[in-house]
Amino acid sequence: MRKIEIEQATPDKLEALGVSGWSPWECEPSRFDWEYSADERAYVKTGRVLVHTADGAVEIKAGDLVLFPKGLQCSWEVIEPIRKVYRFE
Repeated sequence: MRKIEIEQATPDKLEALGVSGWSPWECEPSRFDWEYSADERAYVKTGRVLVHTADGAVEIKAGDLVLFPKGLQCSWEVIEPIRKVYRFE
């Protein structure tokens, strides 16, 4: 199973990916289970979450560019209100 990939976003990378046209999503502090039906690339604008997988917890925070692989089963723990934009690949 592929793992979550995280990189620090740069303005050039965000522009090249067309992030300004991606769909918005936000969530208040909470916990929920999730499974990805497709690869999802996301850019976190604000907030912080822990994503718990079979391999352990991954912290994702503002400024991160993230790839969630298709088939990933996880549990989200939203620590600070999160605002992100995303697209399916």
